[in-house]
Amino acid sequence: MKFGGLQKLTLLDYPEKVACTVFCVGCDFRCPFCHNNSIVTGCGDEWTQEEILSFLAKRANVLEGVCLTGGEPLLYPDVADFLRSVKSLGYKIKLDTNGSFPFKLRGLIDGGLVDYVAMDVKNSPENYSATAGAEVDVNAICQSVETLLEGRVDYEFRTTVTRTFHTEKNLAEVAQWLHNAKNWYLQQFVHGNDLIDPNVVGYTDEELRGLFESVKRVCPNAHLRGI
Repeated sequence: MKFGGLQKLTLLDYPEKVACTVFCVGCDFRCPFCHNNSIVTGCGDEWTQEEILSFLAKRANVLEGVCLTGGEPLLYPDVADFLRSVKSLGYKIKLDTNGSFPFKLRGLIDGGLVDYVAMDVKNSPENYSATAGAEVDVNAICQSVETLLEGRVDYEFRTTVTRTFHTEKNLAEVAQWLHNAKNWYLQQFVHGNDLIDPNVVGYTDEELRGLFESVKRVCPNAHLRGI
C-alpha cells in the first residue's frame, strides 16, 4: 500500500476513540469538493508501510483506534493484509470508503478486520457520476449501502453538501435511499487550499440547517456536522 499522510492524534475522526488517521494515496473518484487533492493525485509526501506500522507499535498503549482513509483504501489489493497487521497490535479500525468496491468491503467485514465504516454517499443515484467527478457504477454503491444497512458492523453514511452539486430535491432522494440508516451525516462544505476544484461553493450554515430540517423528516437519523 502507498500512504500519503499520518495524523498522529485525532479525537474527532473515530467516534469515542483516541485515534490516529492514516491516509492512503490514490482514489478512483475525483470529487471536485475533495480536500485531499495532493493525496488523491499522489503529489504529496509518502510514508512506507513499515513506517506506519512502527509508529503504531510504539503508540499501542496510548491510542485506541486507527482511521484508514484516503484517497480510497480499497483500491489496494493488500489492504486486508495491512489491516490484519494493525489488528495484531490491538487496535480498533475505522475504514473510510466511497463504497465503490462492495465485495472488498464485505470481505473485510466478514473477516472481522474493520470495527466501524464511514461511507461517503455523494448524491442521489442519477447525479452520482457528476458529483464524484468520474464514471461511477451506482449498482456497486448500492451494494455497499445494503451491506452496511445489514448492521453487522458499526457504520455511518455521510454526504458533503455543496451548492454546486446538491439541491433540496437531490438530498430528499438521498434521504429516501438512506431512510433506514443508523446514522447519516450532512457535512458542511468548507473551502480549502487543497481542493480538486477551487470553484466549488457551499451553502451558508443557515441554508444548510434548512436543508437538514427537510431531509430529517424522511430520514430520522440524519445529523448535521461541521456547523
